[in-house]
Amino acid sequence: MQGFRSVGGLQRFTSVFSALRNLFVPAQSNQAALSTYVNRLRAMAEWRAAAGLLA
Repeated sequence: MQGFRSVGGLQRFTSVFSALRNLFVPAQSNQAALSTYVNRLRAMAEWRAAAGLLA
């Protein structure tokens, strides 16, 4: 809990962080570099759409 002022703050952070991490970091596998790149492009597009940003 080092760096957090309260347990509630830590819990809020970890709930949001885990959801975002799953979006941007694909599961470990023997993927080709191109498929990893495409996955990250899709994740960034979803992030921009969710944040209301234009490409």
